[in-house]
Amino acid sequence: MKAAIYTRYGSPEVIQIIDTEKPVPKPNEVLIKIKASSVTRADTMMRAGRPKFGRIFLGLFKPKNTSLGTGFSGVVESVGSEVTEFKIGDEIFGEKLFSNGCNAEYICITEDMVIALKPTNISHQEAAPICDGFLTSYNFIKEHAKLKKDQHILINGASGSLGVAAVQLAKVLGAKVTAVCSSKNSDFVKSFGANRAIDYTKTSVYNLPDKFDVIYDTVGTLNYKDTKTILTTDGIFMTPVLSRKVMWQMLWNPKNVKFEATGIKKTEDLKRLLKELINLFEEGKLKTHVDKTYILSEIVTAHQHLDTGRKVGNIVIINP
Repeated sequence: MKAAIYTRYGSPEVIQIIDTEKPVPKPNEVLIKIKASSVTRADTMMRAGRPKFGRIFLGLFKPKNTSLGTGFSGVVESVGSEVTEFKIGDEIFGEKLFSNGCNAEYICITEDMVIALKPTNISHQEAAPICDGFLTSYNFIKEHAKLKKDQHILINGASGSLGVAAVQLAKVLGAKVTAVCSSKNSDFVKSFGANRAIDYTKTSVYNLPDKFDVIYDTVGTLNYKDTKTILTTDGIFMTPVLSRKVMWQMLWNPKNVKFEATGIKKTEDLKRLLKELINLFEEGKLKTHVDKTYILSEIVTAHQHLDTGRKVGNIVIINP
């Protein structure tokens, strides 16, 4: 089978497509023929080895895990002898972290991991990014912010994968949403429920007259210290993008500054959140926006597009 890997840090050109053995499921695993997989900003940061202090975990001089891609959707091709929850032919989506990546033709994954039956009302392309975008944003908005009806949330990077998910989730919870993006994406984020859009190239969020209960910085470009003037007294500043500054601010302001790598939460917690998201997708309250699709052999181009910073929604790799 074919799979995307990177053996050194750098630009998209370090990615290679290799031929490798098709995996065989262990007794507690399912073998999935991947129909679609995600390409995310987190993938590009790991590929580039950024931030550099993150290489303490990723590998100091070269990546320990050379695989790419975490989110996937596909069809069960075979099952191990101990598998009871899934059967051959089931359409499944989810995520796989810290091991063989999903930017490939096949993966094996244990049935107790973060996987579930794909909602029948969405495609594989729409399902593949859910655990990267929606699951991460839902964890922050529900678990960390505990966002409530009529509260006001500012979402920075609102037109990206995490941002589009956050706008929709905040509206489902009944909050007022101010979205920060470029002017060309203003109507786009409003179509997903944002009450208003702020063009970050023309207006500094630090100078807004509003007070926000929650600031969700999906792209890691804001500074908590500067946002305190626009946060309510007990306001929450949260971001999925780790930096030294965020680590320091969390130490001094643990009640107000929140960071978490959602993927390392307990599996049972992630499965609980995912189940709630599935219900919302089945009810038609949430929708995945796919910006561009590429085939696996075009994954370098997909990473190049991501590096431009002009992605709107999600990028998906498809296996025809």
